[in-house]
Amino acid sequence: EYDMGFKLFLQTKLANPHYKPEIAAQCTLINFIATEAGLEDQLLAKVVGAERPDLEEESAALQSKFTEYKIELLELEDNLLERLANAPEDILSDVPLIEGLEQTKKTVGEINVAMEIGKKTEQEIAISREFYRLQATEGAMLYFLLTKLCSIDHMYQYSLDSYVTFFYKSIEKAVPAKEIQERVLNLRESLRMTIYTWVSRGLFERHKIIFMAQITFNLMRRGTLGEDNQLNEAQFDFLMRGPRKLGEDKPPVLEWLPESAWQACGALGEQEDFGMFCTNLVEADTRFREWYNHVTPETEKLPLDWAQLDRTPFKKMMVVRSLRPDRMTTSLMNFLRTVLPNGNAYADCDGTLNSYEILEQSFIDSTPKTPIYFILSPGANVVADLDKMAAKYDFVPGETYHNVSMGQGQDLVAMSALETANRNGHWVILNNIHLMPKWLVELEKKLDDFIVEGMTHDKFRLYLTSDPSNAIPIGMLDRSIKLTNEPPTGLKANLKRAFCLFSKEKIEEADGKTKSILFGLCVFHAVMMERKMYGPMGFNMMYPFSMGDLRDSAKCLENYMESTGGGKIPWADLKYIFGEIMYGGHIVNDFDRLLA
Repeated sequence: EYDMGFKLFLQTKLANPHYKPEIAAQCTLINFIATEAGLEDQLLAKVVGAERPDLEEESAALQSKFTEYKIELLELEDNLLERLANAPEDILSDVPLIEGLEQTKKTVGEINVAMEIGKKTEQEIAISREFYRLQATEGAMLYFLLTKLCSIDHMYQYSLDSYVTFFYKSIEKAVPAKEIQERVLNLRESLRMTIYTWVSRGLFERHKIIFMAQITFNLMRRGTLGEDNQLNEAQFDFLMRGPRKLGEDKPPVLEWLPESAWQACGALGEQEDFGMFCTNLVEADTRFREWYNHVTPETEKLPLDWAQLDRTPFKKMMVVRSLRPDRMTTSLMNFLRTVLPNGNAYADCDGTLNSYEILEQSFIDSTPKTPIYFILSPGANVVADLDKMAAKYDFVPGETYHNVSMGQGQDLVAMSALETANRNGHWVILNNIHLMPKWLVELEKKLDDFIVEGMTHDKFRLYLTSDPSNAIPIGMLDRSIKLTNEPPTGLKANLKRAFCLFSKEKIEEADGKTKSILFGLCVFHAVMMERKMYGPMGFNMMYPFSMGDLRDSAKCLENYMESTGGGKIPWADLKYIFGEIMYGGHIVNDFDRLLA
């Protein structure tokens, strides 16, 4: 038996939940997910409120007046109807009623005039607000792009509150301008870069290019990147699916071309502007073969009139997709660098920063309500960077800086540390929280309680580390600033990241010999890291090489160079320490050891 006053409300943070028919039949389901148009209007109000608070205040005042006018008209109407209902048979003999009617008519006229003036003012305000529509439109598009990232990996969860925080940060970072049109373009570029930087720091390397491509293709679809870079849906579909046309035999002159590539060329020939491609491929097979066998065909001109495809990089990418699909990743990155405004800044985002500098910047963005979440990868040592930053801000381990490794029985220790830190403004790091998935529900509730109570100390910070896991609650992930510490993709990027491990002061203080050896050590480290990307072709086993190996090797180099006092360099010792101990210590296969 139920009490008639009983009500049950359930809510989920899943973006697209599926319920059994029994539940759907018994419950009233309400979708509270924001629409893109609705979010666009919200973001427009936020950006206008930040840029032109006078406009937003005037708009809010007008809305308030309109509401008051409507209420007043309704009261007048009710009052009038009541008087008419109680009027005598001879209405004209009721002088107060006649006077009331005259007064009501006069008041309604005044209200209508005021509303007309208000509507004109509202239109003027709307015209001024529309200048910022570009910023709001792109902001809504970017947010709904983020909400889809969880389909790639469960760890990629982002809340609207977190997004709005960085939306405001992008407004603060935007370059000032005198003209409003230029200012809006600066706001839009700042928003794009701020959101990309925030999100990409929490993405694995293999997913960064996907996110960057999604931004670019969405902008092309909306016509934001100009008429030359409009997205043709049929060609985009070809690029995504890579279809093949079966049934046509490959000509004998193309014995160098794989059968799959010939079938892909057949499908490409059915696309607009590619009708003659297969014919030209057969006629100029020698020149196409040279292009095909080139180490980097995506950067070389195609034979015949197809060389003009360099002017339309999207179409050239379709050719690469057909003939050399193994070069698609590189071709796509080159396309993104070219087409996306300031594309190199996105492709090389954080390329000149080491893990400690990225952590410092993320710390500036964090708040007592916003934890920093480290998504661990093999060889990463995030605690060392955090210990260094804690020392910089005068947090003492064991006193004002609590390091808890999660495991059986550690939940009570963690909760005690959180209570103390929240009250006194300490730092807490909870390591490997994926080991206690059930307890994380309690942790999420505890953090929510801290926010509701409003008694959190301004210096309180929470740091979390875990392996990627589907067991992590969405509420823990979407409120956090996520950081990954994977080695970047590419030899150049790995070399740059390795060299950035050392501070500028340390490099400048070193003598010429040490600088040269240190640079060679960075090249060696980059080669070892990049070879891991090729799987069994790189190493027979996966070895956990990391920045720690490079840091320790540099320390040994420093000690040896000090002991020699600028004399003869102990090459044999250094080669043995670097190759056989520091890096070779990870290696258990004799063939892999040959490289080290």
